[in-house]
Amino acid sequence: MVLTTPFHPRLAELNTAELWGHWSGHLSATQYTTAPKHEYFGVRNAVGLFDASPLYKYAISGRDAERLLGGIFARDIRTCRPGRAQYTLWCDDRGFVLEDGVVFRRSANDFLLTAAEPNLSFLQNQTGSLDVTIDEVSRQFAVLAVQGKRARAALASLVPEVEELRYFGHAPTKIAGTAVTVSRTGFSGDLGFELMVPADDALAVFDAVWDAGLGHQMRPFGDIALDILRIEAGLPLIGREFTSSRYAFNDHDRFTPDELGLGWLLKGIEDETRPYVGRRALLAERAARASRWSTVGIVVDWAAYDALYYDAGLLPPKDGPAAAWETMLYDESGARAGYATSYVYSPLLQAHIGIARVRPELAAAGTRVAVEQTVNHAYTIVPATVTTLPFFNPERKTSMT
Repeated sequence: MVLTTPFHPRLAELNTAELWGHWSGHLSATQYTTAPKHEYFGVRNAVGLFDASPLYKYAISGRDAERLLGGIFARDIRTCRPGRAQYTLWCDDRGFVLEDGVVFRRSANDFLLTAAEPNLSFLQNQTGSLDVTIDEVSRQFAVLAVQGKRARAALASLVPEVEELRYFGHAPTKIAGTAVTVSRTGFSGDLGFELMVPADDALAVFDAVWDAGLGHQMRPFGDIALDILRIEAGLPLIGREFTSSRYAFNDHDRFTPDELGLGWLLKGIEDETRPYVGRRALLAERAARASRWSTVGIVVDWAAYDALYYDAGLLPPKDGPAAAWETMLYDESGARAGYATSYVYSPLLQAHIGIARVRPELAAAGTRVAVEQTVNHAYTIVPATVTTLPFFNPERKTSMT
């Protein structure tokens, strides 16, 4: 049975392309118009709406809630104060990433975790004799992401709290008489907010947000536009940048936080008072300098890319969704350098870019690599340069103005 989200009745009316994909058993719009690039620019230049309701949501509470999460998450939950949220991840005992998500601390002993994949059994299996209650509340709440340059302006008259909300902060508010949580979070890499809305009141809240945003050129955007946005922001996506260790067939599909470019989440790993799952393996990896890969950005030489197609009698493609497959990379000797996990044309940079996994010795910014392309049904290559992530990181994303 295919499910629909609480916002679906409104978004279906706005989906003139009538194109839908599946996300966690729910219909999710791949695009709303015939031009996803317009939806992308709607976020970068104005404000867009994205339905993130299919996220899994877990309410975690009790006297030992912090202790439980401190023993699971690689990022130290003790540094997250009430009213704040953290991007985090959790690993298996070998240090390979199981999944990532965002945890919201609502009080000293009350948390909400959102994640892309189901984790209820995993969380429950970690509780032991701890005084913790874990409830899946995925169907009880809808999530509306309001993202883009004018996101704050669009919401300010409706949700005054956004004027003072810090990056990764959250606060209770009311919209259309409904108690809602607003957070300064999102997956677009831009200024953005997310609204956690009781499912039964989702349409009334949507209507109020839509009315408030019309004067700011608000429009919905789908999965294709979101993919471009998050690649420009260097944000990893499960199923693309990594596979959950629990589902991987072998270690070629398992990765550690350092290999994924997420080593910054391990701050405080030396602290012996927090022996979380996978910590010893991660310390051993660092001590032995055993990381197999480094995650970097790559930017394709646009002039060489254009010439490659023009010389073949073709127009160079500069549109469409991100590649749904791994794109191979080679070093200057022609040996395999790694591969791009996400590869797409960036309207912002006007060049093809990718989130890539390369051999550690090739990770320095400015390193030259070659990207495999298929032209006239034959493999060829085009030069590219390694760069740091993210490609796009506007000041407005975190600033208070």
